[in-house]
Amino acid sequence: MEAFLKIRGLKKHFGDKRVLDGVDLDVAPASVTTIIGKSGTGKSVLLKCIASLLTPDGGTIELDGQAISKTRRSTSEEAGPLFSYMFQNNALFDSLTAFDNIALPLREATRLNTGEIDQRVGAMLDQLELSESGGSYPGELSGGMKKRVALGRALITKPQVVLFDEPTTGLDPVRKFSVFEMIADYRARFGFTALVVSHDIPEVFEISDQVAWLDEGLIKFFGKPEALGADAQTALSGFLDKAKFGRGTSPEQISNKK
Repeated sequence: MEAFLKIRGLKKHFGDKRVLDGVDLDVAPASVTTIIGKSGTGKSVLLKCIASLLTPDGGTIELDGQAISKTRRSTSEEAGPLFSYMFQNNALFDSLTAFDNIALPLREATRLNTGEIDQRVGAMLDQLELSESGGSYPGELSGGMKKRVALGRALITKPQVVLFDEPTTGLDPVRKFSVFEMIADYRARFGFTALVVSHDIPEVFEISDQVAWLDEGLIKFFGKPEALGADAQTALSGFLDKAKFGRGTSPEQISNKK
């Protein structure tokens, strides 16, 4: 299948530190690609370059065959924005209700009138099973509900690609599984393409179509989760072991589950 998001030779340096040093990555449309790697290897930097929150020092990023800069200029409001970003720890505004947190991107970046915004946000709250919590503030919501509000805000503008930066940070194992289920469920419903940065190995592999291992500024493995089991006695295997692969689950066991 032709890549929907294509990255070639992406570089990002901070002083003498080469965080991204020539990243190549192909992402299929309506897929979930998970980026794994040690802390500090540039996973979040990669997402922020894709979302134009950081400016790369080199390389190209194309969406559906066009450079992102050109695609941004040609994308209509009806088609929705190119990218949406779901931050670590949700980044909700404590002074805004759940409804207003979700509505914020529409109020700031579209010409929709109040009635249209209210209708769209109300529908999103219903889809997220938050219809009774629209008037609640983040401090009044559970951890899982906050995640759903953050996801609603990320989806409200109907983006083509949603970038999830450690979406399960701070959650217990049960809630982590619920968040992954939520991502898979809404990806199927809304049809967006997802890139997920996660340390939750191997749980995140259950919703992943592809896995990309970022190490020393490069993508050193890219493939299906079950292919990880074939990678033995390598640096990747060592990383998976150190990540406490499945709390006792081996790569081979993951392969057999698929």
